[in-house]
Amino acid sequence: MKFMLIRRADANTENGAMPSQEMFAAMAAYNQRMTEAGVFLSGDGLHPTSDGCLIRFKNGEPTIIPGPLSPASERIAGYSVLEAPSLQAAIEWAQQWPTQDADGNVTLELRRYFSLEDFEPGAGIEQHRNLARVPDAMNVHVAFPGTCREAMQFYADVTGGHLECLLTYADTPAAEHTPPALHDRIIHASLNLRGRRLMGADMAADCYTPPQGIEVQLEYQDIEQAARTFAQLAEGGKMIMPFEATFWSPGFGMTVDRFGVGWMVNVPSDNCPLATEGDSP
Repeated sequence: MKFMLIRRADANTENGAMPSQEMFAAMAAYNQRMTEAGVFLSGDGLHPTSDGCLIRFKNGEPTIIPGPLSPASERIAGYSVLEAPSLQAAIEWAQQWPTQDADGNVTLELRRYFSLEDFEPGAGIEQHRNLARVPDAMNVHVAFPGTCREAMQFYADVTGGHLECLLTYADTPAAEHTPPALHDRIIHASLNLRGRRLMGADMAADCYTPPQGIEVQLEYQDIEQAARTFAQLAEGGKMIMPFEATFWSPGFGMTVDRFGVGWMVNVPSDNCPLATEGDSP
């Protein structure tokens, strides 16, 4: 079951008072305990209502009511999303809320999320089920013949992305089932690019197949940055299409880098309209 644990606002939060470092540390420790228990899904604090507004509809017409909003005790200062097997289990976690918050004088509200199973079947529910089919993220995974570490560090340098993981076979239970020669190779690498990830792993020689028929696409608004990135990726690789203006883009190029990975670098434009069914050729 999914629950929202709501931290009600008070005079301090509505006045924009920031938590102390002690409170930050206590909250981080609390969230860490819940994360390790598989309970914590997400959580955020909110700016005071003076930075927001109410949007109230009457007969379908919206009226904007700017903040601050009162009374403070009916407002939300933050929330955590929890996954727990029962209401009682969620309550037990809520009771462990850090006492450093407002010297232990806070009001929490615990509410269970609806799930689709709570509603009668119907067309509207099926629309929501279709939305649920959309993945939370789409990432790219590339195989390497032993060059994963070098390649991912190169991609991090080129793109400025955050190389958040380089895990070797030796660091996992897989070490028991792989030859010693593979132990220093990478079993999982992850490069974070604005929340999207380029992932990779080294494969044994008899399992590795060079990528075919697929490219990693990078998009830039800045044509000069796009050109620099393309030049770095193309160096030592195989040029497929030089970076230049096309009928659909002011800058586009294709290359296979020196690690055997294909890339497209593109600058978007408005010159690529969607085709409409029934349009004449």
